[in-house]
Amino acid sequence: QVQLVEAGGGSVQARGSLMLSCAASGFTASTYSVAWFRSAPGKEREGVACIDSLGRTSYADSVKGRFTISKDHAKNTLYLQMHSLKPEDTAMYYCAASPAYAFLSLRSESFRYWGQGTQVTVSS
Repeated sequence: QVQLVEAGGGSVQARGSLMLSCAASGFTASTYSVAWFRSAPGKEREGVACIDSLGRTSYADSVKGRFTISKDHAKNTLYLQMHSLKPEDTAMYYCAASPAYAFLSLRSESFRYWGQGTQVTVSS
């Protein structure tokens, strides 16, 4: 059974940093495409970053240069390092996984498995 469990959310001031983690079980994250999405009240779910089975990455323009997605194969865990946070980064952050090989996407419909989310709140 595939399971994704996010952690690391919290409240931070603008220009601060947070690292989110997503522990995967029931599949090998290194062979999947995995991604982070976020949802804010009144806004559509947004793809933030994706990393595929080859280690290639893709980022939303809004987070390029500030966020870094990575995987720890030994721990079967996905990470999102966030720097220079802005109030507009406030959202519920979700990790997602797809068994597609060498596939980069920031579209939510591309991902089959989802975690429960972790809240990130950035104050000005």
